[in-house]
Amino acid sequence: MSRIDYDIECDHITTDAIGKPGQRVFYLHAYEDKRTITIIIEKAQLISLAIGVEQFLAQLTQQYPDLEEAAGDYVEDVMRINPPVDPLFRAGEIGLGYDKDRDRVVVFAKELLTEEQDPEQASQIRFWATRTQLRQLARWGQEVSSRGRPVCPQCGQPMEPGGHFCPKKNGHFH
Repeated sequence: MSRIDYDIECDHITTDAIGKPGQRVFYLHAYEDKRTITIIIEKAQLISLAIGVEQFLAQLTQQYPDLEEAAGDYVEDVMRINPPVDPLFRAGEIGLGYDKDRDRVVVFAKELLTEEQDPEQASQIRFWATRTQLRQLARWGQEVSSRGRPVCPQCGQPMEPGGHFCPKKNGHFH
């Protein structure tokens, strides 16, 4: 696969999971004009991104007190993605940045590579979005990530429908 390097000016950006709990695949999905860009992310990356966006926006508000508050209300039907999706790559690294002059937040994602691959060949995408688009993404992402398998209150691990081996009950973790 050849290296991808995109700057996407998002008309809309969202995230979602497709599949049954325990087998879901998580996606970051953006629209620019008539183009759709999708990458695969991990559930932990989604949770970190949602928390990170909220913290980042709070820091921006402190640093630039004249900025208007970013709204976080979203419409679930608008935030959902519908299969089939054709992801460009699996994200290994996700980060945030801000361009004050344009009042745009950037979510940058870098491709996850194997040890044998040259890091210079990693694909990357920069999703440029408004602060409101990112707050909506964060709030929707929190909802999506919470809709999975229930978490064991003792060990914090996901519980399977057919039963759960809890390391806290057995004294060790395998």
